[in-house]
Amino acid sequence: MNTRLKTQYWTCGCLYLGQIVTGYGLGWTAPVLPKLADIDETPLDHVLSEQQAALVASIFFVGSTVGPYVSAYASNLKGRRPCLFVSAILSLVGFIMMALAKSLAMIYSARVVSGLGGSVIFIITLVYIGEIASTNIRGILLTLTGFFSTVGMLLIYAVGPYVQYSVVNWIAVALSAVYIVGVYFIPESPVFQVMVGRIKEATDNLTSLGREDEIDTVIAIANQEETKSELAQFTEIFTVKSNRKAIFILLVLNILQQLSGFYAIILFVTNIFEMSGSSLEAHISTIIVGVVQVVAALITPLFVENIGRKPLLTYSTAISALCLGVLGTYFYLYDNSHPVADKLQWLSLTALIVYFLSFSVGLAIIPNAFAGEMFTSNVRSMGTSLSLTVSWIVGFGVSTAFGYMIPAWGAAITFWIYTGACALAVLFSIVYVPETKGKTLLEIQEMLNKW
Repeated sequence: MNTRLKTQYWTCGCLYLGQIVTGYGLGWTAPVLPKLADIDETPLDHVLSEQQAALVASIFFVGSTVGPYVSAYASNLKGRRPCLFVSAILSLVGFIMMALAKSLAMIYSARVVSGLGGSVIFIITLVYIGEIASTNIRGILLTLTGFFSTVGMLLIYAVGPYVQYSVVNWIAVALSAVYIVGVYFIPESPVFQVMVGRIKEATDNLTSLGREDEIDTVIAIANQEETKSELAQFTEIFTVKSNRKAIFILLVLNILQQLSGFYAIILFVTNIFEMSGSSLEAHISTIIVGVVQVVAALITPLFVENIGRKPLLTYSTAISALCLGVLGTYFYLYDNSHPVADKLQWLSLTALIVYFLSFSVGLAIIPNAFAGEMFTSNVRSMGTSLSLTVSWIVGFGVSTAFGYMIPAWGAAITFWIYTGACALAVLFSIVYVPETKGKTLLEIQEMLNKW
C-alpha cells in the first residue's frame, strides 16, 4: 500500500462501515418479509398481506427522500463529518425501533427512520470521498461504496433466514454502533474547510491525506464560486452549464436504474425465487445472488480506472436487459404451464445471477462515481441529493407497484417492463454519458462545459 495514500484508505474504510449498514437495511426485507408472513415468527399478532409487505419494503424510500435535502443543507453549513455522525445515529435508532416493534405502525416508522439515515450516509459518503480522494484512485474509492453495500446485503441474506426477527435487527444495531465509532475518527473534508475559510486546517488535512502536491488544485476547486445563499447555490444546479449537464445525466441514469426494477428485485428476491418453482430452497438462492453481487461490485473498482466508466456502464446494462428478457420469458412459460418450463427451472436462478453480476458492475454503481465527480463543489451535496431524491421517489413507486403488478399482470409482463427500461439505459449511455476516467474534478467541469 502506498504510504502517502494510507490515510485515504483508512478514512474510506471507516466510511464503508456505513455502506455495510445501508446495504443491510436495503436487503432487510428479503429474509424478514417471510418471517412477517409466518405467524410463528412474526413479532406482530397477525401476518402481513401482500400489499402490507410491499409497503414495508418500499416505505424505506420515503425516509430516503427526506434525507438528501437535510444533508445538502447541513453539509454545507456544518460540514460533511457532522452529517455522517448524525446519519449513523439515525440508523442506530431505526434498527432499535425495528428490534422492539410489536405493531405494524412501528415497523413502518422504523423503516422510514432507517431510510432517512441510510440516504444521508449514502449521499454524504459520495460527496466526502469525491473531495478527499486523489485523482488516480478516486474512481476506485467511490465505486467501492457499492461493493460494501452488497457486503451488507450478503450478510443479512446469509444470517437473516436462520435467526429470530429480533436478532436480525440487533445485528444491525451493533454494526451501526461500530460505524459511529469509525466516523468519530475521520477528519473533516478539506474542500469544506476551504469553503468556510479554514485554509490552514485544509492544508494540514491534505498533507495528512498524502495530497500535499494537490493543495492548490483543491483550493481552486473549493473557491470556484463565492459563498452564496442556499437558494442561490441550488439554482446553480440549473444555471451553470456543467452542473446542468451533470444533473441531467444523473437524473436519467438514476430514474432508469429504478425503472429497471433492480431495487424492487433486491427487496423481493426471496419471494421471486419462491414464485419461480425452483427446486433449490429460496433462501439458498438468495444467498447465491448475494455472493454474486459482492463479486460483481468488487469487479468495478478493479477495472473502473482501466476500462473506464462508460464502457462498463453500457455493456453491463445491455447484458442486464438480456437477462431480464430471459427471466420474463421463463415466467411466461412457467405461469402458462408450458411443458418446457419444468426443464428450465435452473433458468430463473441463472438469469438472476447473471443479471445481478452485470447490473452491479454498471448501472447500480457507476452513477455513484459520477455523483462524486461531476458537480462543482458548492452544489455537489445538493446536486447529488436532488438526483437521488428523484431516484428514491421512483424507487418507492416501483417497489410498491411490484406487490400489485405481480398478481395483476403476472411476473412475465413485470420483468419485460424492466427489460425495456434497461434497454433505454443502454441507449442513453451510448449517446449522452461522457467518460471521466483519469480526469481531475476541474477537467471534468471543463469537459461538461464544452459538451
